[in-house]
Amino acid sequence: MTESDQLDAAFAALAHPARRAILAHLAKGTASVNALAEPFDMSLPAVSKHIRVLENAGLISRERDAQFRLCKLETQPIREISGWTEQYRPIWDARFDVMDTLLNEIKENDQ
Repeated sequence: MTESDQLDAAFAALAHPARRAILAHLAKGTASVNALAEPFDMSLPAVSKHIRVLENAGLISRERDAQFRLCKLETQPIREISGWTEQYRPIWDARFDVMDTLLNEIKENDQ
């Protein structure tokens, strides 16, 4: 899978609020599928599908611990997303600076 494919899969996985909530839960530590499913008003198979999407995107991994399947957050794809977005920070900062200047001018003209 190319870096572009990995980013596409990660962004697609992050597009759903339930999957983002699962990642937020896993940011606190490993959890079983049942624990991850608990806060959602959906079936366990539906939550499992969301987990599978996250796993296929490389955002989480699963391991067996006795009869439990534990999920763990994988940080490398998150770092790659952060690195990709970071290249646009100078553009955003410059645009926010321009917007701030314009807003201050408008504010001064209204007074």
